[in-house]
Amino acid sequence: MKRSILKNFLLAALVIALAAVPLLTMSDAEFGGADGQAEEAITELHPEYKPWFAPFWEPPGGEVESLLFALQAALGAGVLGYGLGYLRASRQPSGAERG
Repeated sequence: MKRSILKNFLLAALVIALAAVPLLTMSDAEFGGADGQAEEAITELHPEYKPWFAPFWEPPGGEVESLLFALQAALGAGVLGYGLGYLRASRQPSGAERG
């Protein structure tokens, strides 16, 4: 039991370190998204390019955009976790069938 607690603690510490080390070591770095980089590359290669459409709603700030992204990720993780749990539970025999 103690080994599993230690193992889980070490794994959690490793995940936290993987997220914290780049943020601490690269203090002047700009962590932009891939969308912004793609837009810059397209306008650099083809300055006359016009987008096909524009977003119908622009979030009022970066915080709202981050919140919506986090909600989307949480919803996806919940659906995926439920589906995997359902599949695993459906493959296991019920208590009455075990004998």
